[in-house]
Amino acid sequence: MKYKITLENRVYEVEVEKGEAALLADYEASVPVPTAKKEESEAIETKTVETVAGSGSDRIIVAPLPGTVLDVMVTEGDMINNGDVVAIIEAMKMENEVIAVIAGKVVNVLVTKGNTVNTGDQLFILD
Repeated sequence: MKYKITLENRVYEVEVEKGEAALLADYEASVPVPTAKKEESEAIETKTVETVAGSGSDRIIVAPLPGTVLDVMVTEGDMINNGDVVAIIEAMKMENEVIAVIAGKVVNVLVTKGNTVNTGDQLFILD
């Protein structure tokens, strides 16, 4: 089976056959700008994921893939910067970092450790 895996803005094409993997290609990734629309965020399934949507003055960080919240790195009132890891979601036995793509103040934390989330579920609201 062939897979495309994105790690730290690099795309790797790999082929896995009977427990062995072979690297087919390696190139720079073009990361799409995520939005709050569920159907668009479903297409984002990377190891390091960045997702945020803007709506007026409220900004919402959503789950880029379905899984279980392993850790929440921020609390209400925290100031976050672009590039900060705000949560870890486990999906298919892989830990996926949810990365903020904007700076702001966390005004609402909508998930806790152990929650199950679906693609597009709201995780944090920023101001």
